[in-house]
Amino acid sequence: MSISIKKTLIIGLGLIGGSLAKALKMNRQCGQIIGFDRNSDEVKIGLETGVIDVAAENLVEAASQADLIVLAVPVKAMEKVLVDIAPFIAENTLITDVGSTKGNVVEAARRVFSTMPSGFVPGHPIAGSEKSGVVAADETLFVNHNVILTPLAESSSKAVILLTKMWESTGAEVLVMAVDKHDEVLAATSHLPHMLAFSLVDTLAQEQDNNTDIFRYAAGGFRDFTRIAGSDPTMWHDICLANKHALLAQLDRYTAGLAKLRAAIECGDSESMLGTFTRAKAAREHFSKILSGTAYSQHMSNLHVTFRAQPGGSVNGKIRVPGDKSISHRSIMLGSLADGVTEVSGFLEGEDSLATLQAFRDMGVVIEGPDDGNVTIYGVGVNGLQAPPGPLYVGNSGTSMRLLSGLLAAQAFDTELSGDESLTKRPMGRVADPLRLMGAEIETAENGRPPLKIKGGKALKGIHYDMPMASAQVKSCLLLAGLYAEGETSVTEPAPTRDHTERMLTGFGYPVEQVGATAKVKSGGHLQATRIDVPADISSATFFLVAAAICPDSDLTIAHVGINPTRIGIINILRLMGANLELLNEREVGGEPVADIRVRYAPLKGIHVPEDQVPLAIDEFPAIFIAAVCAEGTTTVTGAEELRVKESDRIQAMVDGLKTLGADIEGTPDGAVIQGSRLSGGVVESHDDHRIAMAFTVASLRSSGEITINDCANVATSFPGFVELAKSVGLKVEKEEG
Repeated sequence: MSISIKKTLIIGLGLIGGSLAKALKMNRQCGQIIGFDRNSDEVKIGLETGVIDVAAENLVEAASQADLIVLAVPVKAMEKVLVDIAPFIAENTLITDVGSTKGNVVEAARRVFSTMPSGFVPGHPIAGSEKSGVVAADETLFVNHNVILTPLAESSSKAVILLTKMWESTGAEVLVMAVDKHDEVLAATSHLPHMLAFSLVDTLAQEQDNNTDIFRYAAGGFRDFTRIAGSDPTMWHDICLANKHALLAQLDRYTAGLAKLRAAIECGDSESMLGTFTRAKAAREHFSKILSGTAYSQHMSNLHVTFRAQPGGSVNGKIRVPGDKSISHRSIMLGSLADGVTEVSGFLEGEDSLATLQAFRDMGVVIEGPDDGNVTIYGVGVNGLQAPPGPLYVGNSGTSMRLLSGLLAAQAFDTELSGDESLTKRPMGRVADPLRLMGAEIETAENGRPPLKIKGGKALKGIHYDMPMASAQVKSCLLLAGLYAEGETSVTEPAPTRDHTERMLTGFGYPVEQVGATAKVKSGGHLQATRIDVPADISSATFFLVAAAICPDSDLTIAHVGINPTRIGIINILRLMGANLELLNEREVGGEPVADIRVRYAPLKGIHVPEDQVPLAIDEFPAIFIAAVCAEGTTTVTGAEELRVKESDRIQAMVDGLKTLGADIEGTPDGAVIQGSRLSGGVVESHDDHRIAMAFTVASLRSSGEITINDCANVATSFPGFVELAKSVGLKVEKEEG
């Protein structure tokens, strides 16, 4: 198909048709704008107000000359218009529509055309208002709104491209969707809410005794909810008939949910009521975040964040960084499986932890919060999880995916675990393979990558597993699967890794046997709800520990940091490099050791990082690379090949970035050789890896020029408020979004 759009015919000059005509007339992307409407007065007004260029007096003649035809008539009238114009449409003419249902439009087109035109691509702009007619035409109506195109098998790719460009010229974002999927989604998100609003207003209006008072004293919520009941009744009558089956399915789902809520109210079932309200609140907040581009969802990848860090400064003060992410994840998981109510304080409200929280909400667990780090979990017991309504999306969280796979492998229902673009590149065979040895049925994408499709109803058997690599996530995954597996499950690790899962299981009253490097669990036990105080995350604290260690005149204290023996590699490595680091007020909170950490500047020296410390600091190496560049002499890192399969290849990302800044560094297959170097300014890539982004921010303290760090949106996954906290202690960094 080869076409140049010189004439566009818009049939129907209501709000949508008129607004599209006005927008296209202003941006001049689609040639001359010709308008037609059965109501000649609408055409006259459109011409007089500048909405269209030309008024079509004869529909057939206008259709025969148009390069693009937009059907902006009610869905019920669509077939009649197609019958009138079909014999006169040129072979290469583009045809689209703006109807809110697509299945009936396609069926009508198939009845009219003997062969479906390759230029026919149904469409639907998700925009509108209660106003109607060409007088309401607004050229900005589609700005920052979605338009859904539903190409058919016969639709040419050229037609889709041209119509995409047409809608984008109005300021809209274009999405592509199957016809059936579109009608299902719109039935739930648009048609059902309108039906509920119409029905509620109609029901209350028929109150015999007090309908006047009901409307007179209606609060803002009633007005907001019922606003859409002021829409065109005829239009909605037609939509109901056109999308009957999808709408009935959604009405059935809604009435079933309403019946459950009614039963809970009648019986005084507080937990069921709270579950409905908390899930709804969380879903509404999630929906709002999606619209603003900040949710743990596919939309997050569309948010472009850049850090600009100015050189110099010193680091001083006393701060507390967010809660430990590993413990936050596990508190939700085990609290959900416990009997009773678990209360969590200090919960990390980052995207990763929230993804885990949402996954368990989706599986029927009632969870209140988070509210300023406080979460209340109404546990359902080891066997109380329910099938989620769809795939469990965990964003960028490898911890969520790997640990959940162990729990889900033993459930009675099928599940699918998916994540964002970054997570889909990370290896999941390391958990899928041993789970399969236990009897799980798991399907992965190519090369063992996400998504993971887990078949329910499989009886697991305990195994002994010698881990080929040191990974707390693999160990935890198998131990959690072991809660359900027949017999004993034991895992031996080649080097010590974080033991939060073992400690927390014990805290919930579930016995874990530890024999040297082997952890063992048996099935058949129960978890008892408890209280959890999440300590500050040592991985998050690391960036500030290194900042104070490398910057003259610095003196920084970080409060209430978790110093679990399996996590203190960063402390040990910095001390070996000569850092002036003290642990103050050491204590134990909820089975986890914590302390305040004070760091004052002292010159660092290069070292060979002991390989037994590598697993204890695996997430901290981006910051350690910065410390090494600022140290005198040579620092050598070996045994850290795990860094190549994190959110990014962290070895390569740090080597490339530091070379850009003038550092003398060479990567090796399992680490790097780093010479003490002077850093200049420059532009570095974080590769959507939060720890890379934060490490290069710290590097600015010792650079001679500005460091620009690209693709920093995922910092929110582990450290919400990082930039603000960094600025409060003396770093000169700004965040730009676009």
